[in-house]
Amino acid sequence: MLIREKVSQIILSGMKKAQNKGEIPVVSFEEPIVERPSNPEHGDFASSVPLRLSRLARMAPLEIANILLPYIDTDDSIDEIWVQPPGFINFRLKDQWLIKKIDDVLENPESFGNTETFRAKKVQVEFVSANPTGPLHVGTARGAVIGSTLANILEAAGYRVEREYYINDAGLQIRLFYESVFVRYAQKLGDKEIQLPDGGYQGQYLVGLADKVAEEYGDRFLKIQKEEAITTLGAIGLQLMLKNIRQDLADISVEFDNWFNESDLFTSGQYQLVLDLLKNKGYSAEREGALWFTSTALGEDKDNVLIRSNGLPTYFASDVAYHYDKFNARNFDKVIDVWGADHQGHVPRMKAVMNALDIDPDRLTILISQLVTLKRGEETVRASKRTGELVTLRELITEVGPDACRYFFLSRAADSQMEFDMELALKQSSENPVYYIQYAHARIAGILRQASERKIEWSNAKLDLLVHEAEVSLVRKMLQLPEVIDNSAQKLTPQALARYSNELAAAFHWFYDNCRVISASNNTEDLEVSKARLKLIEAAKVVLKRALRIMGMNAPETM
Repeated sequence: MLIREKVSQIILSGMKKAQNKGEIPVVSFEEPIVERPSNPEHGDFASSVPLRLSRLARMAPLEIANILLPYIDTDDSIDEIWVQPPGFINFRLKDQWLIKKIDDVLENPESFGNTETFRAKKVQVEFVSANPTGPLHVGTARGAVIGSTLANILEAAGYRVEREYYINDAGLQIRLFYESVFVRYAQKLGDKEIQLPDGGYQGQYLVGLADKVAEEYGDRFLKIQKEEAITTLGAIGLQLMLKNIRQDLADISVEFDNWFNESDLFTSGQYQLVLDLLKNKGYSAEREGALWFTSTALGEDKDNVLIRSNGLPTYFASDVAYHYDKFNARNFDKVIDVWGADHQGHVPRMKAVMNALDIDPDRLTILISQLVTLKRGEETVRASKRTGELVTLRELITEVGPDACRYFFLSRAADSQMEFDMELALKQSSENPVYYIQYAHARIAGILRQASERKIEWSNAKLDLLVHEAEVSLVRKMLQLPEVIDNSAQKLTPQALARYSNELAAAFHWFYDNCRVISASNNTEDLEVSKARLKLIEAAKVVLKRALRIMGMNAPETM
């Protein structure tokens, strides 16, 4: 049970007693009734119940708080309960009760922080899903890290998670990619006349891709019919691009459980099934030679094209079939899509079409990953020095490393535009949060190695010797990890884990500056304190490692 839930139960029990006595109105709350106050002087938790009851009871919040207070029973965990203006009931936990929780951390090093809030619920997180027509750029990479970390958080909160990449391997863009690959291949083999099609892909990466194909296959594809050559070469090029995408993502610890092909929606009949459903439900109409989803009937400001007048399906049409497949064929309880900023306008119509298909739109959550601006100090990096095109994920990994990529992309809410300072990401100082957090872990590892070399055994340490303010503060911060995971899973805010990790590292560094871990003295009393502190930092190391791993980052033993 979360400590927050334990405190909630204490106040709910007090509320019930006061309600039974007729002192306050009978009311229930769906939202959490306790939260952590921003000011540590206000205790570990604060309840806003008196403020929420004020209007209903027609009483002042402070009056309600003072009525409730005598009905709230304490237990061995509560040190103090008091009323805090303008109408909060605040709780402070006993230091030694918290200290004893160190053993809980050490007994569950691989799972500490996990909760069962969403146990057995099935969720799909679809993210990245970039067209496989070019290398991943930094904007897409941000969505990759957000989706990956969010999936890890949801898993830690009890969900059965499936991570999915949707491969757009059908439609006009793929056709243009295929033709562009063929042109670059033909040019490589000496055709000076052939030109890229209108709207074709210009990137230098295609020249390199064509070089690989020509090296392996020679001029074989110039000896067959052009259409067959385009289709075959394009498919080879597509697989090469996907191989590069997979590698780039793996190098920043982004893995998928499933890669879903858009083309399968057409071969399986799912696409036609959805068109028929919309027609039968009266949500499609033919006009101007095209087929439209009549989203205005559901409150949208305009209808949306499903099939163009040339007979080709829109991206929206296949996306509708894809989401119907998620909910109806694969039965996910919840689906979370992480989309780029350029898809923001796509959200309302997707919600509307879910409604049209009798799928609760609330089961679909769409997070928008906003734009990224790369900087080197004060200088804005607008393009790759090597290619003059968008900076790719591969280039960013090469320059700053995968851990910096992940942490910096996580450090801001997905819906906020962000600046990524590559100069800061390379600093080996406390200014760089990645270095600051990982150094805390490495420093602890170093101290524990030193203690082992000195044959100090701390597993049976006397934890009640931990009384220093910095020691207790570190424990308080460590024990917040389950709550951070639970909150992040409920609110879909992976950035909270990045912030927490920085706060935990700060709590350790403050402890380290104020409390010598391994005493220089050999007297028994000092040795016992050293053992207790070693056990404390071993637990802190467990929590730091868990947080780093959930964020997809390394927890280095040395730095």
